Amino acid sequence: MTIRVLIADDQMMVREGFSVLLNAMPDIEVVGEAVNGREAVAKVRELAPDVVLMDIRMPELNGIEATREIVAADGTARVLVLTTFDLDEYVYQALRAGASGFLLKDASARQLADGVRVVASGEALLAPSVTRRLITEFSKLSEAPRAFTGAHAAYGDLTERETEVLVLIAQGLSNAEIAGRLVVAESTIKTHVSRILVKLGLRDRTQAAVFAYEARLVTPG
Repeated sequence: MTIRVLIADDQMMVREGFSVLLNAMPDIEVVGEAVNGREAVAKVRELAPDVVLMDIRMPELNGIEATREIVAADGTARVLVLTTFDLDEYVYQALRAGASGFLLKDASARQLADGVRVVASGEALLAPSVTRRLITEFSKLSEAPRAFTGAHAAYGDLTERETEVLVLIAQGLSNAEIAGRLVVAESTIKTHVSRILVKLGLRDRTQAAVFAYEARLVTPG
């Protein structure tokens, strides 16, 4: 099944370059482009893409606010944030707004395509190499409003094993890696993940990771 992608970036060279790279993939089609966040929100409604490649710094409506509007209004489109620096403080705000992960703009063609596929499948693009920085950033947000207040109210409904799985999700582990760590079948982990999302009222693994950071289930170490 072809993955439909919308590219939102105010730089023409970035849009065109990513379009060429992604359209060269047999399972990915770029269905549209947007030059600012406001246009991105409108084109998501018009084109119904599976994945939105979203630049953070754009005129009229920035990528964070555009992500928030897309996630609130659309039940299917996943947002993959594009950034120049992996330490960009706005990346963490975008994740709290509902982005499913982030990629550096200098990513290779393979990394870009794989990132789109990962996000389209409902997985979080949170590599273990960046989770320590994520945890550190979220540890600074103790006074900030929690992104998922309803999830915090439902936290007590999780079983001990579900809580354990949630912590491992927040550490950036895939289902296969969690299964190996807990010595169970991968299908069992998929069931646990589905139940965690339902119980907490969360959309995907990235929201689950954000919740774990906010709930201090994962701390800098």
